[in-house]
Amino acid sequence: MAYTLHADVLKFTTKEPTAITELDDIDALARNYRPRLLRFVMASVRDEELADTVVQDTLLKAYRNRAGFRGECTINTWMTGIAVNLIRDHARTQKSKFWRKVHASAVDATDMANHLRSSGSSPEGALLAREQAVQVHQAMDLLSPNQRTAFLLRFIEEMDLPDIASAMGMPVNTVKTHLHRAVKSVRARVGGARV
Repeated sequence: MAYTLHADVLKFTTKEPTAITELDDIDALARNYRPRLLRFVMASVRDEELADTVVQDTLLKAYRNRAGFRGECTINTWMTGIAVNLIRDHARTQKSKFWRKVHASAVDATDMANHLRSSGSSPEGALLAREQAVQVHQAMDLLSPNQRTAFLLRFIEEMDLPDIASAMGMPVNTVKTHLHRAVKSVRARVGGARV
């Protein structure tokens, strides 16, 4: 007596291959999002070693929790939110040590000015841009952590308000308030120049 298997019997035992997404490839995550995350985190914490650690932790956390990504925002916004939370966690657990280290190893504002577009190609224009960057950098040091984060995400990372709200885990109106206060404070310290 011979047994034969029909195709209908085999159907329920085979699995359809699942689609591989960008989140399933940690190398693609690092390649596509690391530079932007590093720029944001470095501007937030101003410590190269800490920024590198936070970005690495962000990438690992995103990869490990990829199944929890609901797609309600972009992957960039989701990962920025993870980075913001890791920065907050670090600030809470090591606040005094953290701030001493930040001030001791702050990014040179002159280096940051070299990455800004100047209004002219003249040496005077470049010098004015560098001076303004130094003033903005110094004014940012005096902002609250939420104001600084909102300011950086809006003007350095050029994120939209809903994306900033999602990344920071707060309502859009709260982000608007933090951003308004940050811009007002920076403008007052820079001398009313447009930021």
